[in-house]
Amino acid sequence: MNAWSHDKPVEKSADALGVTVPEFFIVGNPKSGTTALYEMLRRHPQLYMPDVKEPLFFDRDVHPGIERSERHPDTLEGYLRLFAAAEPGQRAGEASSGCLRSQTAAARIGELEPNARIIAVLREPASFLRSLHLELLKDHLETETDLRRAMEREQRIREQKPMLWYSTDRVQYVEQLRRYDAVFPPEQILVLIYDDFRADNEGTVRKVLRFLDVEDSLPVGVTKANTTVRVRSPRAYGIVRSLYLGRGRAARAANVGIKALTPQWLRHSGLGAVRRSMLYGKPRPADQELMLELRRGFKGEVVALSAYLGRDLVSLWGYDEVS
Repeated sequence: MNAWSHDKPVEKSADALGVTVPEFFIVGNPKSGTTALYEMLRRHPQLYMPDVKEPLFFDRDVHPGIERSERHPDTLEGYLRLFAAAEPGQRAGEASSGCLRSQTAAARIGELEPNARIIAVLREPASFLRSLHLELLKDHLETETDLRRAMEREQRIREQKPMLWYSTDRVQYVEQLRRYDAVFPPEQILVLIYDDFRADNEGTVRKVLRFLDVEDSLPVGVTKANTTVRVRSPRAYGIVRSLYLGRGRAARAANVGIKALTPQWLRHSGLGAVRRSMLYGKPRPADQELMLELRRGFKGEVVALSAYLGRDLVSLWGYDEVS
């Protein structure tokens, strides 16, 4: 078995390894419905996608410091093990949203599988950054609840921070797509627009199935794309999470009483409901002044992307009203 690692070139054809090799890749962008698309595709009987979304194998350059594990392998042997359960005749694929932003993923995917099908999903840049900020808050990777202040703080510590969350290179879509165009012919690349996926989950998935040359008339289980929420209170989250996990002296004492009075199913469903109701809510309205500033900065990119794809995204995303 070839022990190719993520930072070394492929020395042997993947087909010659005698194992299942992924044939299609959802490469991003994050916060653009990639998780919903992954969940819908993996239900199709002719497709196989591992339980691990984001194996972070090809896009390690945008995930500095990630530790090696079974879920995040750093050798070809470990990576291909993720697809070992694929049945004969199934097309294997994976989803790693950082591969669109990665400087090296396109070339390395091409080294492994030159005939790979590439699926990219693009979202209006300003709304993408806002949604990313809300997700970072939810995942407790961000503590600043105001997007403008979070972006300003990141600029101040730019040289010290290895991974910039709000960097504009996340939405340099034309440059990102060109990296894949340099490796794969046009018929192997499918670019989706997030708005289309939100408007018609099922129709978009059937388009992807046709692109992958599998049966597109089977029932499609619809998964809502990218439900955005906000964390009501980081402090409250910590308290309820401790109770949910039974951590801390007070939590352990409370759990003893709860266990004595309620069955297990009710405890878990009840605390889950508390978490959802207390911790998460609908996002607050966007800072329209900031959104306008961002759109002014991104208008050139949107104009270029429209020309590149041959589709009027300027009007679709409202940039025709941005001066």
